[in-house]
Amino acid sequence: MTNKKFDVFGVGNAIVDILAQVDDAFITDCGLDKGGMTLMETDRQAEILTKLEQQNLKLASGGSAANTMVAIAQSGGTGTYSGKVTSDTHGVFYKKDMGEAGIEFYVDMAKEASLPTGTSVILTTPDAERTMCTHLGISATLTKSELDLDRLSQSKSCYVEGYLWTGDDTRAACIETFEQAKKLSIKTAFTFSDMFLVDLFKDDFRNLVNDYVDVVFCNADEAKKFFESDDVNECAKQLNGLCELGFLTDGGNGCFVTDNTGVHHIAGFPVKAIDTVGAGDAFAGGALYGLTNGLSNNDSAKWGNYFASRVVEVIGPRLQEDSMHEHIQSII
Repeated sequence: MTNKKFDVFGVGNAIVDILAQVDDAFITDCGLDKGGMTLMETDRQAEILTKLEQQNLKLASGGSAANTMVAIAQSGGTGTYSGKVTSDTHGVFYKKDMGEAGIEFYVDMAKEASLPTGTSVILTTPDAERTMCTHLGISATLTKSELDLDRLSQSKSCYVEGYLWTGDDTRAACIETFEQAKKLSIKTAFTFSDMFLVDLFKDDFRNLVNDYVDVVFCNADEAKKFFESDDVNECAKQLNGLCELGFLTDGGNGCFVTDNTGVHHIAGFPVKAIDTVGAGDAFAGGALYGLTNGLSNNDSAKWGNYFASRVVEVIGPRLQEDSMHEHIQSII
């Protein structure tokens, strides 16, 4: 794998994150499910943005897999990303922001049409919980024909987010990525992404993992829903029987690594979290960097834990510093 140009080929919904800090009353007044992700149309999202018009909102190029790709780059790795934006203001910002973060974003921007670039209003409450109000826009129309299989062939591994399962075109792009990766003997990684996806597509996810996936990422809530158990330790044992390599994150408690040597708990790092947006994505980025750059499974998880611990100390889904790799030797 040493002659590969990219560590990871990522595929996901290209979403511009619109970040705001609110209190619990704001969540209640908007009729939102605190801590969840709600898909909504532009008019509903616009209502929420109108209520935030007095706030100084922050923008970031996001989407689950995109955040992970940026964490790979900040760890010192390389990546190329497949997502779809429109040539509107948000789309131009997205492509520029990803490039500046060190990730090659290659899909051509669609001409401005009826569908805008996808956006997600991310509301963070004082307890560091995040509630997401997402309009997928044109990101939901990414097709398998827009994937660059040459770039995939130049990658050590591929990483696909579960959010793609909500659309027919993006689901087909997910399967195409994995099918082609298998033909090329490229490692495949998949994240469950959200508890509501597990609720809707549990059987599909199980079949997908059985057929294509080498590495699974999930958090404790997703795992409990998937394995129908309230015991995170039992979930880790069942994850071990599902895939070749699994990473189950459990917030401040660290994570579990499941592989052919058994189930291993990797301790987290003590922090005061102020915003959990992107913590799981950051963990996956750190772990994928480790897996594609010679670290053991457990050390990859340890680096993922550290990266996630740094992200929850800032507002937004990613760190602003690009020199995280300088800390690896002191952490591992």
